Amino acid sequence: MKNKAAMLAQKQLDAYNKQNIENFLAVYHEDVSIYEFPSKLLYTGLDKMSERYSQLFKENPNQHAELLSRMVNNNIVTDHEHVTGRENGIDVFAIAIYEVEEDKITKVWFIK
Repeated sequence: MKNKAAMLAQKQLDAYNKQNIENFLAVYHEDVSIYEFPSKLLYTGLDKMSERYSQLFKENPNQHAELLSRMVNNNIVTDHEHVTGRENGIDVFAIAIYEVEEDKITKVWFIK
């Protein structure tokens, strides 16, 4: 059986690329915590996440995140992504680390 954490990471990536905010948020815990690696808390909660990503999708309708690599270790997924199509014309290479508990993503760390 495929790892549940990997399935959730893929589901949110697919929704991100379709800019489907409802499906994107559906895999996250209502009290999700988002960090700048290693420990700088950026925000918590689905409401804040919805605000940020709704705005991101609105401002960047052509953006797309290509998965370059994925590592999975139990409930931790580490994705290396190449984001293109941003309105500012700047491509971004980012690493996202997802922690899954009880079938939801509970924590995310971004490394830029």
